[in-house]
Amino acid sequence: MTLPGGIRIRIVLVLVGIVAGALGTAYMIVVPSLERRLVDARLDQLETVAVPLARTLPDDTSVWQNRVERYAVQANARVVVFSVLSKNTPALAPVADSRTQSSRDVAKDPVALRSLMTGKVERGRVFRTGGDYANVAVPVADVIVLFQAPLADSLATVRLVRERLLLATAFALVLALILGLTAAGMLSHRLLRLETAAERIAGGDFGAPVVDHGNDEIGDLARTFDQMRLHLAQLDNARKEFVANASHELRTPLFSIGGFLELLADEDLDEETRNGFIETMQGQVRRLTKLSTDLLDLSRVDAGQLTIQLEPVDLSGIVAMLAGELEHVATSTGREIEGEQGGSVWCLGDDARILQIGRALVTNALTHSPVGSRVVVRARRRRDRAELSVEDSGPGIPPSQHEAIFGRFYRVEGGKASGSGLGLAIAREIARVMGGDVRLELSAPPTVFTLDLPWIESPTGRPEPASAFSRENATRDPERAVRSS
Repeated sequence: MTLPGGIRIRIVLVLVGIVAGALGTAYMIVVPSLERRLVDARLDQLETVAVPLARTLPDDTSVWQNRVERYAVQANARVVVFSVLSKNTPALAPVADSRTQSSRDVAKDPVALRSLMTGKVERGRVFRTGGDYANVAVPVADVIVLFQAPLADSLATVRLVRERLLLATAFALVLALILGLTAAGMLSHRLLRLETAAERIAGGDFGAPVVDHGNDEIGDLARTFDQMRLHLAQLDNARKEFVANASHELRTPLFSIGGFLELLADEDLDEETRNGFIETMQGQVRRLTKLSTDLLDLSRVDAGQLTIQLEPVDLSGIVAMLAGELEHVATSTGREIEGEQGGSVWCLGDDARILQIGRALVTNALTHSPVGSRVVVRARRRRDRAELSVEDSGPGIPPSQHEAIFGRFYRVEGGKASGSGLGLAIAREIARVMGGDVRLELSAPPTVFTLDLPWIESPTGRPEPASAFSRENATRDPERAVRSS
């Protein structure tokens, strides 16, 4: 279940998160760095003054109190002089303090103790109840002189920067929230239109275009959706036409057979008429058988289940077989078929399927070429392709129909309607499964259809005569020898 405004909330949260993360990162980088620099600068300043002053401390302890008070004014810091009680277990005792109150708060000052242990000038930042302090401890003879300056003034700048950053963060988050809601609303509106269009397309309504004028990913998605809509509309139209044409192609011979069966039931028919009816019905049965076979091939191609056995095939043998097999068909229709054979042209393919394609191309040429014309079948090699071409002297095919003729159940406008209109469609589909193609070379007389397949070298020991090839295929698939498209 989609939550209302889900994508808008996510976009706003992401945008706010990015702004908060960026400003938080800036805060974590800028504030500590600035604070560290200011503390170091104050320590440098204090050390520069403290070291020379501490080394001028007189040996007379009676004047130390007056001297540390003067040092305090010069260094603008509290000055404390410690006597050393113990070095093994570091311990100090304040003997002079520029602050007249108790020195208990600095009795165990870590910087002074560290200076006692190392015997060197030590410095550091000390946190106490009263605030933060910059401490510099200077060892002089048997005493430690501690200079302590408050960091409140130095850190005031840090506090100001921190406050400004927090204020800027709050303002930026509010602005990001407003802009994010606005941008997300516009984006979700565009996505909602795409969702509505997708639901409309899923419901089978392909009429309304999917429009989005944005020059971004959503605009590209909308244009892709619209291309999908057009493609689905074409597929839907093709499906409807396919069902209508298939129903018509099946209904026509069935009605014809039913009519002849009713006539055969009449006992008054003479034997010659009865035989004529039976012969006609046999032709219609063959037509139904071929149509069912073609539809089965198409369904196998669409399902990716068409069985193909790739092996070396000599296209010259295919030419000889086609010319011999369909010669009687050409003669009976007043046409002539000729097979031009040169040397062997070997390809990689399925010989039975190549014969099926060749029969479809030759039958198509015989159907659409004028009476008395000649259909030429030839094989040749062109670079790394082997080609089987069928040339006829038909009326030609208009340029606008060059690709349409390979559609299912398609017939050329104005041409002679013959067959189911599946021959060229099946031929191209099978050729592509074998790694080849069927194409129209010329659209005006002569018209040439070409099957091209991957060319291979002649296999060693392969029989060359076409007659051997023809016998092999006739034995392997005798039923196909009597089929035509």
